[in-house]
Amino acid sequence: MDKLSNGTFQFRLPQSLVEEFKLACVNSEVKPSEQLRILIQNYVKLNKENVLNEEPFCFPIRKKEKGKQIFTIGEMYCGPGGLGIASKKANIEMNGIKYGFQHIWATDNHLESCLTYQYNIPTKEDKKFKVICKDINPKLVESLPKVDGFLYGFPCNDFSNVGETKGLQGKYGALYRYGVEYIQRNDPKFIFAENVSGLSGANSGYAFKKIFEELSNAGKYGYKITPHLYKFEEYGVPQARHRYILVGFRRDLNLKFLVPKPTHLNNYKNCYKAICSPEISINAPNHELTVQSKNVIERLKYIKPGENVWNAELPDHLKLNVKGAKLSMIYKRLDPAKPSYTITGSGGGGTHVYHWSEPRALTNRERARLQTFPDNFIFQGSKESVRRQIGMAGPVEGAKIILEAILKTFIGKNYQYIEANTAL
Repeated sequence: MDKLSNGTFQFRLPQSLVEEFKLACVNSEVKPSEQLRILIQNYVKLNKENVLNEEPFCFPIRKKEKGKQIFTIGEMYCGPGGLGIASKKANIEMNGIKYGFQHIWATDNHLESCLTYQYNIPTKEDKKFKVICKDINPKLVESLPKVDGFLYGFPCNDFSNVGETKGLQGKYGALYRYGVEYIQRNDPKFIFAENVSGLSGANSGYAFKKIFEELSNAGKYGYKITPHLYKFEEYGVPQARHRYILVGFRRDLNLKFLVPKPTHLNNYKNCYKAICSPEISINAPNHELTVQSKNVIERLKYIKPGENVWNAELPDHLKLNVKGAKLSMIYKRLDPAKPSYTITGSGGGGTHVYHWSEPRALTNRERARLQTFPDNFIFQGSKESVRRQIGMAGPVEGAKIILEAILKTFIGKNYQYIEANTAL
């Protein structure tokens, strides 16, 4: 392997070995490029598993520094680190004392997400911190140390408005209970639970009430929880992303969380400024272009900014022959004067979010900007894996506002707030 240029590896191999490799691929009826990619991916995967899954796990200890008050936190289903980087950025100062958060542990079962988290979240001082990359299970929950704050965005697949909503009866629906189990054992001072807007409608509303009740009554003391449907475009995120977040303080602390007042209610950040100001360097990480087919390029030429494949005036040969539900995001081009529509982590052709003027899908770096990740946050894994990670993450700057409101609640610092829009 000789050098790395623009994301492409160049190899220097003996000609005889090259010919033997090509012949082996012909005999196996596989493309040489595909076989090389598989070999590299398998090697990297093995190396990542060795890095993340060494035993036993060592957990950092609470930092004690003069003039600082640190609240320890742990994350279950941490993903690539949307909440993680938000908690690092969340800091408050009052009466000469700085308040912030320190990560003690984080868990997820998606390998590339864990590697991304491990690469970006721990500070230089947190040398012992290591993401636990495993399927969640009772034994793992039992091993997790006590922290001041417990954060978890339990898997939302079965509560999403996109696709079939199975709620608690789905494969992922009951995974929130591992969080309840952790709370039962450790009584953290506060909890932060996040899920999609479809949560309220799952199982005819039963799922949301059930989750709320179990979290409210968890542990020795129970929790006073404030549920709210956040519209993150109202908090400076250049994306229409709506999520339920339940913030609760342990009842014996006599604290009540107040929903922070929106910062951009009448002044949304648009996707043009988010992506183009400042301009993204052509060599920026996670900024690879997707090669679009001739059909897609031609189709996008007929779709105006803000339109999708269903409401654009397309010639017959470019229309989609799809029966059933028509998702509004299919081949939808961004409107540069508005926030983006919701960035998702899955979906086939036509769901990758499309540029307002160029006939192409956004790059992952552009998607990351719409999720308000800083440009120095580097995602690990293949391009499709990175797309998944970005779509599944929480919006950084929106989460930061909520986390800073939690700090303000702890220290009794007033802030502007609104009434919660969800009553249970």
